[in-house]
Amino acid sequence: MKLKFRKLHVTVINSVNPASIINFLFQEDVLGVNDIRALQRFRDDPQQQCTELLTLLHASENPQAFVKLYAAIKEESHLQWLIDRVDSFDRQSLVSLLQQRYISDPTGDSAFNERRMRSAIPHIDTNISTVAERTRDAPCLSVKK
Repeated sequence: MKLKFRKLHVTVINSVNPASIINFLFQEDVLGVNDIRALQRFRDDPQQQCTELLTLLHASENPQAFVKLYAAIKEESHLQWLIDRVDSFDRQSLVSLLQQRYISDPTGDSAFNERRMRSAIPHIDTNISTVAERTRDAPCLSVKK
């Protein structure tokens, strides 16, 4: 889910009013009091507030952060189109995203990368070993970790 929202980052920032989302995420124990205070500094700039919110969620160690974000957005009926966009990512497009992100590692450790891919999407139907083997010699992409 995190990867889907990363791919739609600009769309989310330009489309979501973070005020109700922030309250929902606080209620669901994804955001704490200090997070709310930090986000309140940007209440006059919803796009900046949404950017800060997504940054907090990406930095969060809460494994449910993006599942809860999805649920919060789903509560907003006018954002059904955004839910449809999130849902439109199929397994193959997620595998492609993961290849870009994880396969090309400067260490060349394809077994390590395979474990990272499996942990990112545990129910991939494709043979990750084959994907890792085919892409091991691919040029290294610039990846923010």
